[in-house]
Amino acid sequence: MYLSFYGLKENPFNVTSDPSFFFMSRRHKEAFSHLIYGIKEKKGFLEITGEIGTGKTTLCRVLLNQLDKKIKTAFILNPNLSELQLLQAIAEDFGLHIDNKNNKLSLLKRLNDFLIEQLEVDNNVILILDEAQNISLELLEKIRMLSNLETEKEKLFQIILVGQPQLREKLRSPELEQLKQRIGIRYHIYPLDEEEIEKYIYHRLNVAGFNGSIVFSDDALKEIYKYSRGIPRLINLVCDKALLLGYVLEAKLISLDMIKKSIREIEGITE
Repeated sequence: MYLSFYGLKENPFNVTSDPSFFFMSRRHKEAFSHLIYGIKEKKGFLEITGEIGTGKTTLCRVLLNQLDKKIKTAFILNPNLSELQLLQAIAEDFGLHIDNKNNKLSLLKRLNDFLIEQLEVDNNVILILDEAQNISLELLEKIRMLSNLETEKEKLFQIILVGQPQLREKLRSPELEQLKQRIGIRYHIYPLDEEEIEKYIYHRLNVAGFNGSIVFSDDALKEIYKYSRGIPRLINLVCDKALLLGYVLEAKLISLDMIKKSIREIEGITE
């Protein structure tokens, strides 16, 4: 609605996981470096956690876009499945042909054959399980056993567990002691620092075709940080509301009062 008013080509503050808008904060850079290291060194299990809205899924998409062709990947967004359903989803995302007649044993054999084939041509294989905090203890243990597919010298593939902080708590369960011992890389993504808020906002505006017409006042930026606590998804929600309000008011200077009103709308607080 407000794009033409501000001279933008697309919405700068969508809450979808769009890698083209990804802002590589200090902590996202560190998380990315940990992932690359874990993948190259074949560390087996990698664990990435962060609060809701801190950009974990988008970071995974950025990672997938930057990996070379020698790394084969499967990205499971909703792994809260039965063991058979998860194996089917993994096989399908690796591009393996399966049919409804495949049972667990045949799927495991097909997956193991695929991993051996990739090893023979010097390919690395990565499995990313997003929202991993929702996976049951039983299924997490099955996933650990899946990692037993290996040669005498190295792991056949790396498994990246991505989730909210509850994932860390779940992995401390006595039932998952063996899995916890296999995690070679751990990193927790914290929200943006206050000094990164302005850079984040203008980065997204620039990607959307920003021509310099929008200005967020200093006190508006401070209020955004105070409300969002540096969580990108909340920053997006506030900024989107504020730009819509600016369009209604025909204002291109986003003020403190506009941010406060936008926050009240998000929180459902009537004046």
